[in-house]
Amino acid sequence: MTASSVPFDASRPHVARVYDYLLGGKDNFAADRVVGDRMLASIPAVQLGVRAQRDVLGRVVRYLVGDVGLRQLLDIGSGLPTADNVHEIAQRIDPATRVVYLDNDPIVLSHAGALLADDKSTFVVDGDLRDPAGILAHPDVRKHLDWEQPIGLLMCGILHYVLDEEHPADVVAALYHALPSGSYVFIHHLLAIEDPAAAVLQEQMRTGLGRAQFRTMDEVRVLFGRLDLVEPGLVLVPDWRPEPPAVRDHPVLEMACVGVARKP
Repeated sequence: MTASSVPFDASRPHVARVYDYLLGGKDNFAADRVVGDRMLASIPAVQLGVRAQRDVLGRVVRYLVGDVGLRQLLDIGSGLPTADNVHEIAQRIDPATRVVYLDNDPIVLSHAGALLADDKSTFVVDGDLRDPAGILAHPDVRKHLDWEQPIGLLMCGILHYVLDEEHPADVVAALYHALPSGSYVFIHHLLAIEDPAAAVLQEQMRTGLGRAQFRTMDEVRVLFGRLDLVEPGLVLVPDWRPEPPAVRDHPVLEMACVGVARKP
């Protein structure tokens, strides 16, 4: 694990800690809870959407490791440890699966580093999605993943924090172009839809976290470039390979989409 270059400031909310709060976690501060409470006040069901995001991440990991047979994953913007982390799901299928978590929050790095201190197949590194060159050149990323073998790139709930002027499609392209043939890319993204609640949520995230960029389905599809989406394509979260029991008909679940694509 590397030390974070991001100064720690408990008075500034961070997406990973707000997310932790909405999931019912304890690794958050007053500033994070203020943002979370504002979201809950305007959209009480926002926690349903957060849990659905967590659930689809688990389904994707089981697909990539169990069905496809990948044995290494790079999870960018991994957030704080919760129940059923990516490495736990993957390593239940095959204990040898290697997982690299990448985040830029000092609390995430500290907690994950302590949790994984004795884990020989799971690693945490300091990095920022907006700096793909830095991620790809990171010595721990290079060392802990075999770049001659397929990799599963996970970007769950992180790309809607990359603004248009930061060129998210170029960011994603830089990463997937570096992946070996047979690799997969997973994106979960909040949607710009006609429901006024989505506009309220985006504005609250912009105000509280300093950034948010919801996109249409077509705009999210562009992020995959020329990669081929696997079935069922780019769909709403509940519709990606659902596992019962699943809530599928709540309006909040129309605010995010997911897709998984394969690199030829």
